[in-house]
Amino acid sequence: MTQYPAPQTIDAKTRATLKVLFLAKHALGDGSLHPEDGNHAVYHNEVRTILEGLFDNLVVGNQYAMLFDPPEVDFVFSLLNRGGFVNSEMLVPLLCNRKGLPYLGGSPILRGLSDDKHLSKLVARARGIPTADWAIYRKGGPVDEKFCPMAERMVIKPNASSASWGVRDAGDWAAVKDAVAAIHEEGHDAIVEPFLTGSDVEVPVVTMHGRPLTLPMMLFEQADPTHLRTYWEKRDLVERASKYELVDFEGSPFEAEIAAHTANLAQEFVPFDYGRYEFRLDEEKGELNFLEVNLNCNLWSQKVFGRSAVRAGWTQEQLIETIVAESLRSHGLMD
Repeated sequence: MTQYPAPQTIDAKTRATLKVLFLAKHALGDGSLHPEDGNHAVYHNEVRTILEGLFDNLVVGNQYAMLFDPPEVDFVFSLLNRGGFVNSEMLVPLLCNRKGLPYLGGSPILRGLSDDKHLSKLVARARGIPTADWAIYRKGGPVDEKFCPMAERMVIKPNASSASWGVRDAGDWAAVKDAVAAIHEEGHDAIVEPFLTGSDVEVPVVTMHGRPLTLPMMLFEQADPTHLRTYWEKRDLVERASKYELVDFEGSPFEAEIAAHTANLAQEFVPFDYGRYEFRLDEEKGELNFLEVNLNCNLWSQKVFGRSAVRAGWTQEQLIETIVAESLRSHGLMD
């Protein structure tokens, strides 16, 4: 059984003196399920509660405007990743860089690289990691059939979507083209790829002593390996227990291979503080493919990171404290 290092801690002086800004869409909410964002509202409330226990001086907000003329703070912990416009993933770190504010997570360019599924697939393939063929159709550019790796079933989605927002499938080029047009009309680039049967292996990675540390892997085990998981399911806005469940992933002959691919790819994104690396595994066929990278991903206790931390012997509070402590040290804010 793998032995994981002890979680990192924030010293008493830093807890008492450091002024931290926590930004999240639902940071000021009461923790209730949101009708559109679902469990994200619960998640944001959970992180706020933990940070209130870690720092005596916590400023809480839910608007980018707080960083236009920022308050006097020492460090920014932001979950304000999705702002409702294209490439919003990069805005908070850009605003922090503009004002010289240290912040949790990767730099703007790394956040953009991970957010762009096409670019992250290019990086994975360049490093020799198995990645299924795909096509990218940028908004305003040509939609040419000859670049599309057509299969019996295709998946079309916004190139920078999260939690499968906007995902759809199609069985022929005409339907694919219509789906791409719809995504372009919504203001997004579209990525198109053959549907891969199987289940998603989720690999959470944190920074520990300046280096990536892979935490226990998890598996979104699907009752039907051909089911296309949706945004509404991932946000707990519809019933999904009968369709898939999050389970431990260990003992698989693919585990060592996935760990090696993750360590390989993570080197492209260091330093990133924390992130989730995803692979599609079809155990029956013995096929493994890289899917995407999500830096500054969901840390909720009921999702991949929280469940994985428990398997590593950490509480949810220790997970958050470890991630923040490592970042504070990297920014020279704590010895």
